[in-house]
Amino acid sequence: MPRRNLLWILSVVMVSLLCWRAAPGGDQDDQNYEFYRVLVDAIDHVERSYVENVDRKELLEGALRGMLNTLDPYSSYISPEDLKQFEKQTQGHFGGIGIQIGQEQGQLVVISPLVSTPAYRAGILAGDKIVEIEGASTEKTTLDQAVTRLQGDPGTEVTLTVLHEGKTEPEKITLTREEIKVESVVGDLHKSDDTWKWLLEKDSKVAYIRVDSFISSTASDLDRAIKQAKAEGMKGLVIDLRFNPGGLLQSAIDVSDMFLKGGQQIVSTKGRNTRERAWKATGDGPYTDFPLAILVNHYSASASEIVAAALQDNGRAKVVGERTWGKGSVQNVIELDGGKSALKLTTAEYHRPNGHNIHRREKATDSDEWGVMPDEGYKVALAPQEMMEYLRWRRTRGVIRHHTDKDKDEGEKPDKPDKSDKSDKSDKSDKSDDKAPFADRQLQKAVEYVASQIKETAVSQK
Repeated sequence: MPRRNLLWILSVVMVSLLCWRAAPGGDQDDQNYEFYRVLVDAIDHVERSYVENVDRKELLEGALRGMLNTLDPYSSYISPEDLKQFEKQTQGHFGGIGIQIGQEQGQLVVISPLVSTPAYRAGILAGDKIVEIEGASTEKTTLDQAVTRLQGDPGTEVTLTVLHEGKTEPEKITLTREEIKVESVVGDLHKSDDTWKWLLEKDSKVAYIRVDSFISSTASDLDRAIKQAKAEGMKGLVIDLRFNPGGLLQSAIDVSDMFLKGGQQIVSTKGRNTRERAWKATGDGPYTDFPLAILVNHYSASASEIVAAALQDNGRAKVVGERTWGKGSVQNVIELDGGKSALKLTTAEYHRPNGHNIHRREKATDSDEWGVMPDEGYKVALAPQEMMEYLRWRRTRGVIRHHTDKDKDEGEKPDKPDKSDKSDKSDKSDKSDDKAPFADRQLQKAVEYVASQIKETAVSQK
């Protein structure tokens, strides 16, 4: 298209916009029109003078992506080529490597691998930086572009260059994609029959349930797990939301509703040009009468922050651990070009029941109000090395292994590696190293609180 035609088209668009807008903004509109002329000039020079021929469609899509990159990591342009893959992702049926990612200071960072997926088995950990995907740098890659490149048909391979936290040299890892089916509600260890063991300690009657993500089935799965734990004698509960990257808003609302009394607020959304909305507990939840602690850390994000904030602000649970990620923005998907492409745009932010903002904006400091902080006296921060040890330890637990007849006779074999130092040192399985078993200080603090509340309740009922 000749330059004058491109200028003419954009000029018609701008004149229409200027006529539509109110008259008092004339000077600003003139300045904006000059910026559009600069954009047209730049496109024209690139098309006529760049060293190689360029595709105008790719050029304009690049301009769109560049514009949205100035907003936040979660707003993006979804091209016609990427739209089908995006729709698969939002429907929850896709082939991939089983990884949740975010961006920190422009760098692609692993929030968490999903349990029993290719990424998890390959040793990719939360906090790892993804430097390259298929040899191409991720430096200017948006989250949506990264997800599209990581996903693909089951059975196909993808190679990542990963810089593990605490390391100086990156590692190349080739993974085979699989159909990803997320089990969002899990325990600490499996029993010998491969069902989850919910009670941590039978004597204290404290149950442990980890929620790895918030999908459509999370609330019903959590309800089933709590019922099983209560049948086993549970008197108090620890819900672990560490490394939980979030998920569906409705799932977070449904989970919060289970523990709150009717009318208590769960979350609200506020935006510059959107109607404010608020969600409240629909009625007295089935689980309002036992001690509850919520575990969070820096990698707890989005829906997990909504749940932690709702239960904390309403006095239903103690929050234990570290300050959360601060991902509290709402994205709307807006169709473009008759539905052939789309715009994913941040339009609002989540606010907790006390009215404070959850989202950590780009220039936010540690002293600003964002995310979820542990309750006073319940902050337990892990140093980077301790977190790495925790992640390695966590990878050894809750893993389903092949069973032999001997395993069945021995019962709950997964407990074996975590015996105290008083265990039989002649057992080879306990002699893998001379270090003491890992002590999860954050979990210990949460269990300590719940156990003390159970004891207080028992004393008061006498």
